[in-house]
Amino acid sequence: MMNNLIILPILIPFLTAIILLFIRKSVKAERIISVLSGIALVIISGLLVKEVLDKGAISYALGGWAPPFGIALVADSLAALLVLFASIVVLICILFSIRGIDEIRVKFFFYPLVQFLLLGVIGAFLTGDIFNLFVFFEVLLMASYGLITLGGSKAQLQESIKYVLINVISSAFFVTAIALLYSVTGTLNIADLSQRVAEVNQPGILTVIAFLFMIVFGMKAAIFPLYFWLPGSYAAPPPVITALFAGLLTKVGIYAIMRVFTIIFYHEPQITHLTLEIIAVLTMVVGVIGAIAYQDMQKILVYNVVAGVGFIIFGVSSLNEAGLFGATFYLLHDMLIKAALFLLVGAIMIITQTSSMKNASGLIKQYPLVGWSFLVAALSLAGVPPFSGFFGKLYLIQGGFEAGQYISVIIMIIASLLILYSVMRIFFSVILGEENHASQNEKANIKGLLYPSMILLFLSFVMGFGAEFIVPHVANAAETLLNPEIYIEAVLKE
Repeated sequence: MMNNLIILPILIPFLTAIILLFIRKSVKAERIISVLSGIALVIISGLLVKEVLDKGAISYALGGWAPPFGIALVADSLAALLVLFASIVVLICILFSIRGIDEIRVKFFFYPLVQFLLLGVIGAFLTGDIFNLFVFFEVLLMASYGLITLGGSKAQLQESIKYVLINVISSAFFVTAIALLYSVTGTLNIADLSQRVAEVNQPGILTVIAFLFMIVFGMKAAIFPLYFWLPGSYAAPPPVITALFAGLLTKVGIYAIMRVFTIIFYHEPQITHLTLEIIAVLTMVVGVIGAIAYQDMQKILVYNVVAGVGFIIFGVSSLNEAGLFGATFYLLHDMLIKAALFLLVGAIMIITQTSSMKNASGLIKQYPLVGWSFLVAALSLAGVPPFSGFFGKLYLIQGGFEAGQYISVIIMIIASLLILYSVMRIFFSVILGEENHASQNEKANIKGLLYPSMILLFLSFVMGFGAEFIVPHVANAAETLLNPEIYIEAVLKE
């Protein structure tokens, strides 16, 4: 009976989105329903995480058709944790949006689009089928198209063209890769694919298909050299939308890489995972170069999103327990801390009316809570102990050493120091320094904007200082990634 719990995280945002479409004339009602739905989803997701930890990975066959013939939803520790953290990020962004986004955008379907985005993200995490992964990708992309153009500023429309174009190309590659994979294996169920790929004696064609999927998911995750669409696209919308994108969209691409390259394409790691290592290192490098090159706060954070993708992919390339543990832990940490930073910068932009560091400084005198909150978020992002980012990077380093990736580990450590430098530039320039920002009268405008980001910072704090609460779940997720038979058993031999 508890297996039915797995479908609720998909049903809740779907039904909420439908309801919101019919009441969009009442902004207050939209906000209340969105918040209540978000709270319910966090509770349900928490129960799902507990159920998976207690009983192991669970699956649900839609329509009663048993896998691999029917459509399966699968929740192991990795999927369940990502569903929970995605639900938290969306709830916090909804709370921020009550004061942080104008009513015109709300009336043009902001809240329904957020729910459809969440539907696509959660569906992608829970699906046990490659084709339905494509379907849920398209759902979240359609919602993101609406969100990125919401408001219709010139910059948004310019960047949205690039964003839509790259994702249309990515979707075409995705369908091609699926067709090739099906022609070789005769199945699209992920658990069944793991077994069929091991039996197919065609390593050459499988490697080609693996690289096709790497391109597809790499575009979604913004890995090098396919990251070029992200800086402009993420910097154009309002901060709350960018926080949603940074906390969710690239993470779906990363999740797909983690899932596919541990369960399906693990037959030639000397080719596929070496390529992932090289890509991860280059992604870190271009991310930190961009982060230290710009004077715009949003652009600095956007390039830090790119660098963070590199760290997580590096853990996947290690293909050992420490590396996968670090990748999972850092992925969860990154969802919280990136969203928190973008929301904090959003509050700073409301105060200063600019995103440029050159035109703002001295906020600490009138807005001490903003300043110290940003400092905590910056230290956590950079991986300074004992914040949550430190533990993820510690295991990534351990995994790299165990895999013999010594040079890559050194580059990762240098990249971490440069990330710290990039965000501390914002702290010293904008938060400290001589006061030249907006007047005291504008102080009331940020009431209600800080609390959502502080909740995310508190959760990140708990991940660092109370790591023993989440470590069993993350260790379980890493074990499942490293041992595909656990996933296969849950889906095919229930």
